Amino acid sequence: MMENVDCIALVNHTFGKLPDHLLIEIFIRVPISDWVQLSCVNKHWAIIFRGECLWQSALIRAWPLAGRGKRWPGPIPRGLSRRRYAAFYVSQHVFASDGEIDEIIGHTYLFLKEQLELSSAPPASGVLHGTIIDQFIACGKSRDEAHELASQIWLAVIDNLEENEHTFFLLKQLVQEPDVFLPYPYSRSYKVQWRVFEKLFTDYRDCFRKGDYYDILMCAKHKFQHIPSSWLGY
Repeated sequence: MMENVDCIALVNHTFGKLPDHLLIEIFIRVPISDWVQLSCVNKHWAIIFRGECLWQSALIRAWPLAGRGKRWPGPIPRGLSRRRYAAFYVSQHVFASDGEIDEIIGHTYLFLKEQLELSSAPPASGVLHGTIIDQFIACGKSRDEAHELASQIWLAVIDNLEENEHTFFLLKQLVQEPDVFLPYPYSRSYKVQWRVFEKLFTDYRDCFRKGDYYDILMCAKHKFQHIPSSWLGY
């Protein structure tokens, strides 16, 4: 206990008189994995980590071209620097290929994941998918590009949902939604629908009641001509 008190006293003595802009320059050079711990050192540091200045500096340091980004049209807002930092991070670590980072991909991923995870009654998948498609088209993507990017985002979000009861009921809701004809590119791709069923029958098999299992299995047989044997057998 005394060691912790001495450590805090040492931090306050060493850094207490530094202006905020110097503290920010120090903080953004520390690995982001340590930021939560740093923000708990004292109340002043917690305020800095909640502020726009730190995240703006961190954003420009990590992705210098982010400062040139223009606001875009469409239904999904860009948000402030903290949100933009998260979007760039997702774009780089989840979707980037050949070194190309597209901020809007990160924003659409965050949008879809939050809608599915944080809402007790998320909108219908067709509404969410249409919102993503509209966003990409508003940003200049072709219909084919919008459809492919939206499919990639759905797959990434499905694979990164927390494994809990809420996700189980969410996936059940997605597969049991009534079939509604939507013109291309607003229809969800075959591989996205397949992945939802696959996750239910592999990761959540033990969560089914017997009647629910056979209902979902009938939905799968209705949608797909052939289903793998691993999905069979309750």
